Amino acid sequence: MNKTIRNASVFVLVLVLALLGRATWVQAYEGKALADDSKNRRKTIAQYAQPLGNIVVAGSPVTGSTRTEGSDLAYKRTYTEGELYAAVTGYSSQAYGATQLEGIFSDVLDGTDDRLKNPLDAVTRKQQEPGTVVTTIDPDVQEAAYRALGSKKGAAVAVDPASGRILAMVSTPSYDPSKIAGTNDGDVWKELTSDEDKPLVNRALRQPLPPGSTFKLVVAAAALENGLYGSVDVATESPDPYTLPGTRTVLKNENPSAPCENATIRTALQYSCNNVFGKMAADLGQDEVRAMAEKFGFNDAERDVPVRAYASVYPSGMDAAQTALTGIGQFDVTATPLQMALVSAVLANDGLLAAPHMVSEVVDSDGDPLRTYRDGDAERIVSASTAEQLRSAMVTVVEKGTGTNAAVAGAEVGGKTGTAQHGENNSKTPYAWFTSYAKDPSTEKQVAVAVMIEDSGAARSEVSGNGLAAPVAQKMMEAALK
Repeated sequence: MNKTIRNASVFVLVLVLALLGRATWVQAYEGKALADDSKNRRKTIAQYAQPLGNIVVAGSPVTGSTRTEGSDLAYKRTYTEGELYAAVTGYSSQAYGATQLEGIFSDVLDGTDDRLKNPLDAVTRKQQEPGTVVTTIDPDVQEAAYRALGSKKGAAVAVDPASGRILAMVSTPSYDPSKIAGTNDGDVWKELTSDEDKPLVNRALRQPLPPGSTFKLVVAAAALENGLYGSVDVATESPDPYTLPGTRTVLKNENPSAPCENATIRTALQYSCNNVFGKMAADLGQDEVRAMAEKFGFNDAERDVPVRAYASVYPSGMDAAQTALTGIGQFDVTATPLQMALVSAVLANDGLLAAPHMVSEVVDSDGDPLRTYRDGDAERIVSASTAEQLRSAMVTVVEKGTGTNAAVAGAEVGGKTGTAQHGENNSKTPYAWFTSYAKDPSTEKQVAVAVMIEDSGAARSEVSGNGLAAPVAQKMMEAALK
């Protein structure tokens, strides 16, 4: 054979082998990555090739699907009472992706999850019928929260203390996910993303704000657990007025005539005495307060319910004056409504934190479970004695203190108000908070709630936890105990 022809043949053979090798590599090793690439149109076509599986509340779907026209995406998502459940479901959009439960369980809901396939389907890549996500949401509590929040900007969360089941999660202003489910919803999307009130933000999970005096429950727990005070009815060492350590700044009380000097923890919670909890935090020191806050869940950047919640923060590296300010939920302390609901849930559950979750199970088209979220998977946060004492003090707050608007007829209700400073030198309208629990002695039903009102449109002088947030909590607790 001619040498030139032989060399050319070898070169062509090498090229053919390289081509085959590359094709094998792409199919065997890179195929899944390419198939899952967000820019792969085939993935989106497959996702919407059939009606999506549903997200279920109390046995009924709050989602659906509708046939599209003139599109290679055969179906798009629809929502029943979309604004009511948006903080739970999130959205599934052909143009803008998916969030919340829609995003986390997208593979189950569109039928592409490998767990939905039998061995033959896995080989043939046949798309199976989609699965279903079953939530823990109580529709009565959810609606009570949504209606009570109304036009206010804020959020509310309700939790069953014993099981950890999230019974309600609402963020307002809300939005209708159906209006951004297709490919031609650019105007609505632009309106939502440019809205200063940020309706797409889930304030219940993802907007930590200063919790104000609701954080005093955490400081009180630290004081009892560390032996700084023996009970909630022992007098504290708390001068009134109290000057922040190393400064000339006086920590004032909202009610100048309240009996806050050397007040007991019970009285200090009843009147929300800043001097008591500011000095208490300074006496404990930032390390002890932070340790207790972290037991309750602060500084946890991996809180999944199963949607990831932003971390509530207790800061570090503070001086004594700054530590004192954290005692009243200020300085750089931030919390989500979920976090503050968990504080009340722990105290209601005798000091145990049941892992919070808003999904009970994920099932296939036959109803067989793919994943189950256990109820009551708990860890101890504070002693039963500390929890009992703080519940008793919280009851005093509702019966004759700053939280009277939270009372529910026939139920044991305990709570704590908060009014958190907002803006430089408190120049903006404060945030109104309320965290609470309720128990029905006849049915043994119980619930823990937190409500945050970011803005209600009310005059600054009218903003208070009892005036704005407690009535919302009251409606939620009443609905949960029915």
